[in-house]
Order: sequence, then C-alpha cells, then structure tokens
Amino acid sequence: MIITRSPLRISLGGGGTDLPSYYQKYEGFLISAAIDKYVYINLHDTFVDYLIIKYSKMEEVKSINEIKHPIIRESLKLLGFDARYLEIASLADIPAGTGLGSSGSFTCSLLKALHTHKKNIITPAELAEQACHIELDILGEPVGKQDQYISAYGGINCFTFCKDNRVKTEKLNISQETLYNLEDHLLLFFTGYSRSASIVLKEQDDKSKKNDSSMIDNLHFVKELGCKSKTAFETGNLEELADIMNVHWEQKKHRSNAMSNNRINTWYNIAMKNGALGGKLIGAGGGGFLMFYAEDTKKLRHAMAHEGLREVRFRFDFDGSKVVTTS
Repeated sequence: MIITRSPLRISLGGGGTDLPSYYQKYEGFLISAAIDKYVYINLHDTFVDYLIIKYSKMEEVKSINEIKHPIIRESLKLLGFDARYLEIASLADIPAGTGLGSSGSFTCSLLKALHTHKKNIITPAELAEQACHIELDILGEPVGKQDQYISAYGGINCFTFCKDNRVKTEKLNISQETLYNLEDHLLLFFTGYSRSASIVLKEQDDKSKKNDSSMIDNLHFVKELGCKSKTAFETGNLEELADIMNVHWEQKKHRSNAMSNNRINTWYNIAMKNGALGGKLIGAGGGGFLMFYAEDTKKLRHAMAHEGLREVRFRFDFDGSKVVTTS
C-alpha cells in the first residue's frame, strides 16, 4: 500500500499571471503558500483483473481508455500503467472547487503515488511539470501553473513564469516572526460556494489570447502588486500587505462579472468593519474561501460566525508532495 499527500495552497500576490496565455507573452510572477490541508491518494495492488478507482464516484474498468476521470486516465497513460490488479482511492481535507488548488494537488499526489509504485525518484520540479503537462497540454484546461508547483514544493515561494515555459522557483525570504504573524492573523472562511476554476478562468484566458487591452493591463497591474507583496513580506510590513490584498481584490473583480456576487461582497464589507485590515477571495473567483489579514481576529471570527461562515484554521506546509507510508 502506498499513501501520498499533497498540500493545498493560498495565493499571496500576483495570482492570475501564471496562465500561459499571459506569461508566454509578458512573463508572470506570483507568491504562493502551501497549507496543512491535503489531498491524499491511496494506491495498492489487488487480486482482481481490473482497475478500481474511488473518488466522489467509483469506477471499475478493464482498460485505461474506459476511465472517466480525465486526470487519472491520463496520468496512468503517461506512466505506462495498465488497468489490472490496482486500486486507487482519493480523499481530501477540503472539497474540490473551493479555490485552494485542489486539482493541482490531486494531480501531484496521484503522480507521486504512481512514481512510488514504479520505484521512480522524481524531483519537485519534475513532478510539478508532469502535473502541468497533464492538465494544461493533454487535457487543455485553461488553468495556470501555480497550483501544481506550490503543491509539489511546499513552503512559501515566489514563482516566475518565463516566456519559454520555464518556471523559476525562489523561496520567499521572510523572518520567523513574520511567518508566525501570518499564521496568527491570516484567516480563511468558506463562502459555501464551489465552482470549476476552468469555467471562471476561461474568460480571462480567452481575452488574454485576443490581447484584450483591459485584461492585459489588469494582469500587468496584478503582477506589479505581486512584486510589492514580496517587498512587504520581506520587510515584515504586513499592514501594507493587507492594503495590497484589498487593491488586488478590486482588480480581480474587474476581470469577470462571475468573480464575485452580492453575498460575497457583503461578507467582505462586514469583515472590513470587524477587525480585518485586508482580504480577497482565494483562487479563480466565483466562490470558495475568503481570506483576511485581521488585526482583531476575535472580532472578525465572531462577525463571520454570525453570518454563518465556517472558518478553516491552518498552518503552512513545508513538505510539499510526499509519501506518507509505503508497505
């Protein structure tokens, strides 16, 4: 039996500039952090001459091409597996479609398990690039590369997405005190909405491909905010970071009418009146988690609880994709 896990993530600046439709022309930059919420894959050999797959559904197939789950199907193809004597099951701490990069985490965790089964050694960079290849190149999803890379590496990292498709990874240079302050004052609240990131991002992707000036200018500005966030982190100026989060959220809403809704906007305004210094919606938009940097965390928690929003407490993960157990 092999059990692997890969962390989910929160975006801390520059989100949206990791799509090929943007970075292949202008270069992208963002800051992302892995958190201690995970997608798990359990893989083990069986005694039946077919493949058993368990996720939100259950599949029993005799050939790879019969698999309905696209990421599982293409991952098995890529690594040269056949559909015999194997069971794959997935489990996640947070539901899919909530803005924390679950698809990228799932792909990394699955590939890590499959490579372990074949006794392959794979680096975080190789793992991330294989996951991107499956989601972006093979499946053609209009998504970026942030989720796969931060899930594979873990930690808090700056990623530069080069025009030639290379990805440069740099550990964010922050003090231990700043790290602890972040963990103590960053709060996540679930909006109750889930959505497909691909659907929300398609509008951005299409406009970027058409060189829509308003979209390109928006992403240029967001990339600049990512660079300013890096400076705020490294100098320990988290109040400035909170201000940048607010500006980022306003810019993000301009990309699509599907980015927010009246209820999310109301909750955001309530948070800003009850201890939050800055915040934004995590992920592609349209639902998922609201993240706030709060001065008065107790007051904010009470206000959000009164609105019926559930908090998910977290710490940062520095392991990245890993094998939990093998036997």
